[in-house]
Amino acid sequence: MQRQTDSAAQRIICATQINIQGGARCVNPDKTLRYGPAMKIIDLEPGDPRLESDLLPVLSELRPHLTPELFRGVYEAGHPQGLRFSAAYADDGRCVGAAGWRIVNNTSTLRNLYVDDLVTAAASRSAGVGHALVAHLDAHARAAGCHELELDSGTHRTGAHRFYLRERFDIVAFHFSRPLTAPEEPS
Repeated sequence: MQRQTDSAAQRIICATQINIQGGARCVNPDKTLRYGPAMKIIDLEPGDPRLESDLLPVLSELRPHLTPELFRGVYEAGHPQGLRFSAAYADDGRCVGAAGWRIVNNTSTLRNLYVDDLVTAAASRSAGVGHALVAHLDAHARAAGCHELELDSGTHRTGAHRFYLRERFDIVAFHFSRPLTAPEEPS
């Protein structure tokens, strides 16, 4: 169901909210969405202190190598390339989920929303956080005219794979990687 709103940005986000048990509704024009009675998802802009205080501890569960300095550097370089972060908050104010994502134009899918990172805090798993984040990203993708929502997942993350399949993602490709740095010499 689409709500009438005053803000163009809010109209875009509100127009595409679908398939969320309990529903989602816009609560204000600052890109904050509330999913069900106990969770809201906020798109965090560069310089927002919640990136490090709230989102980074959750993101570090997936990416333990990220220090605050490294995270700042990645976001500074990635934001002009389209990198964005969304944080899911429980009703008590705790950040319980994080998503890093970008809109990508390419020859294979033409336009897609690529998910760099998707993680739910360990203590909050199986409570609908991941589902709400996927729905939030789906809304962004549809509003941006994307044809697909895509992500890669490490082969060892079988629990995550079960989640993605439940969320109607298909396994459509293999992702290949070749390191460009030489291995360290043994001492």
